[in-house]
Amino acid sequence: MQVTVKTSKPSKQRKLLFQAPDHIRYKHFAAPLSPELRKTYGTRSLPVRRGDTVRVMRGDHKGFEGKVARVDRKKYRIYIEGLTREKVDGTTVFVPIHPSKVMITKLNLDDKWRKKILERRKKVKEAVAEIEKPPEAAVAAVEEKLPEEKPKVAELPPAEEKSKPKKRKKAAKKAVKKVEEAKAEVEEKAKPEKKTRTRKRKSSEEQKVG
Repeated sequence: MQVTVKTSKPSKQRKLLFQAPDHIRYKHFAAPLSPELRKTYGTRSLPVRRGDTVRVMRGDHKGFEGKVARVDRKKYRIYIEGLTREKVDGTTVFVPIHPSKVMITKLNLDDKWRKKILERRKKVKEAVAEIEKPPEAAVAAVEEKLPEEKPKVAELPPAEEKSKPKKRKKAAKKAVKKVEEAKAEVEEKAKPEKKTRTRKRKSSEEQKVG
């Protein structure tokens, strides 16, 4: 298997271009498609082949449109029907045109392999477009695919009003507490007061006598 080498040296680039094998040369013949074909097939460019109708976009023959009569892969040139010039000896020859200077206006789809290439590219482009959709558009597309009828949610029976035992318990506890506090106050009042004995201090004379 041959591997293409990337290089920045002009001499090596020219060498790779003119010594390239056929499967690499085929890719160098790619030309842009017209806007109508681009919309139809979903691709920007395709290699030119015999039977395609092309329009010259640059050079002395700009604007000329015709069918490709021959493709020369060795010289990287194509030849268009009707685009000729006269030599000094009177003979007419085709004018060579580089494939990058033309735009394809009509494709030759006699080859089944070429049809498969276009179908594959179109599918890839559609898949990429779906991935790159904004989130709102993606949600809308999913909603359209969903059935219109929404699933019914089973309604729960209404909750019965429960009595409030907690509040009653709290009120009962407060009442019991108040009663206990009242009893404690009554008991404290009923207790006899303790008599406190006061000692009389002896005078200084009595202390001396004693």
